[in-house]
Amino acid sequence: MAEDGGTATMTGRNEHEEREDERETPKEKKEMSPWEQHSAVIKLPRFDYNAPSTLLHGSHSGFLITCTIKREKSATKEAISILHKFARPFSKGSYNSLNDLEDDNASKKRRVCTEDDAEECLDNKEKETASATSNSGDGIECKLLSGSGNRAETDAEGVPGLSLVKLTRSGLLLFTFPEDALPDTVDIVSNIIQAYESGSVKSPVWCHRVFPIQATCGLNEKELQEVVSMLVKKFVDDKQNILERPVKFAVGYNRRGIEETKYVKEKSKDSNAFSLLDRNKCFGIVASAVNCVVGDSVVDLRIPELCVLVEVLPISGVPNGSIVVAVSVLPRNLVSTKPRLCVRALNSNTKEGSMAE
Repeated sequence: MAEDGGTATMTGRNEHEEREDERETPKEKKEMSPWEQHSAVIKLPRFDYNAPSTLLHGSHSGFLITCTIKREKSATKEAISILHKFARPFSKGSYNSLNDLEDDNASKKRRVCTEDDAEECLDNKEKETASATSNSGDGIECKLLSGSGNRAETDAEGVPGLSLVKLTRSGLLLFTFPEDALPDTVDIVSNIIQAYESGSVKSPVWCHRVFPIQATCGLNEKELQEVVSMLVKKFVDDKQNILERPVKFAVGYNRRGIEETKYVKEKSKDSNAFSLLDRNKCFGIVASAVNCVVGDSVVDLRIPELCVLVEVLPISGVPNGSIVVAVSVLPRNLVSTKPRLCVRALNSNTKEGSMAE
């Protein structure tokens, strides 16, 4: 009897210890770092590992987004939400007008719910969509995706055809459209900035700036001249852009530290392949291309009417010796000139001097 009593006592203790462990588990989860918490519940699209080769062989449009360093996953989720709202009307087979977008946003919303609430927050159609995420970490994310169910895995969630490209530098996100897609990325970013400034949309937390990529090319004199000439001509021919004479323009060039990489340091001294990493030479090539299209043009860094921005893309997987740049020609209302020429920030609290910018 004593042994039975001892056994019962031990069993009671074990059960009590198990209950204590169960009570401590939530506390342990609360002690997880913010990064671990985010990575446990955020469902992200896969990187498009074909992007390096496709970007080298053809021009693409897209978006380069600066974000808080070490918050790339949170920023990716936030960026997808932003592009889901503003870029979908410009995707193939999507919406015909912004009114369609507003109607869709009113009826379809993204939210995150725990496993305990999953049955309540998903209807029959949503269950099919969310089945792939039902076992992701501590929670299940209820998503409403646009496009067909057979979309490519590399598509950014909610924006058909948009791919997430892996980069070698922190604080940056790159999304690209297929080569044959022709969305007006400048108009999309203009709508995004207007929405945040009007207060109709809550300001982003992690994403700082959205650079609209109109075209990409290799960092060499011939390709860069051709792309800049083409985009400047398109800008000048657009009747919505009323230009004074002489046309005032400015050039912005952002290398984001690529000249500090080991391979570039080793090869730049004995090769002309990276000569355009020199700011003055790149400025000269771009200015020459602008002058060829607009004869009566002058440089004005204070109040330019058109701004040519060149961004080096630190793409992972690009063969050594190849550098891809993104190019856009933007109107004055989309850029800030102080302390340097860049796309306007989405949030007024964005620090101008941060490394990610």
